[in-house]
Amino acid sequence: MKNNHHYNLLMICNVLLISSFCYSQKKQEHKYSLFNPVPRELMREMETDRPDVTESPYTVDAGHFQYETDIIGLTREKSDFKNTKTLLINQANLKIGLTGSTAIQIGFETYGWQKEKDLNTGITESKHGVGDLNIRIKQNIIGNNKGNFALAILPYVKIPTSQYEDDDLVEGGLIVPMIYKFSGEWKLGFQVEVDRLKDTDEHAMHTELLQTLTISHPLSKNIEGIAETYYTYDFKAHEIYNFINAAVQMEVAKNFKIDAGLNYGIQHHAEKHYFLGASYMY
Repeated sequence: MKNNHHYNLLMICNVLLISSFCYSQKKQEHKYSLFNPVPRELMREMETDRPDVTESPYTVDAGHFQYETDIIGLTREKSDFKNTKTLLINQANLKIGLTGSTAIQIGFETYGWQKEKDLNTGITESKHGVGDLNIRIKQNIIGNNKGNFALAILPYVKIPTSQYEDDDLVEGGLIVPMIYKFSGEWKLGFQVEVDRLKDTDEHAMHTELLQTLTISHPLSKNIEGIAETYYTYDFKAHEIYNFINAAVQMEVAKNFKIDAGLNYGIQHHAEKHYFLGASYMY
């Protein structure tokens, strides 16, 4: 009985502590909102989802926005039936802080040009126009304002508005990014993602798992180097693809960065992506 009393007392204390923590977190979050922006002198440092595949678990401060884009990106992909080259201009992600830990993200592609070659017939087809629309909500769970560890959840849906792809299927998924900051300005990022995606060669859908591991460190005062590896697994085709990525990001001015890099698929059929991008926060 005595042990039970101690256990019950411990449980009550834990509940009170957790409730107090959650209340203080909510109070802090509700202090600022989309229509009551965080004062500029209290804003967090700029954290970007790019240039690596691993997303940032940090959200944009309430009442502020962040614009991130592939100014230009080139992707090459080969399947058993066709070769595909895609050129994207301004593949952007507009992030708007709603509360202290919640942000909405609107992704769009201003212009895309795609060339496909059928390997059986040799016929080549080209299309161009605007791309898909991507809606995401990022909810930070822990570490948004302090601490060395941060984690968030990021559900999304992609609406098929593309004029350069034969695409009328809605895609979506759930992303769980996290980061740990070590001493010496080293950062280790990790991400687990489950997606429902369209097939490459058929008008059908498949489920895909993605896991990433990224490490970054300043190369100089304003330049950061990023190295990353990740893999995808197609549960329908039972295929796994491995990628090695590298990028550099330079802070040109406060809250303005540019970057360049590549995502290189190791397997023959895995896509290769090259990009030049930028990020701005206000």
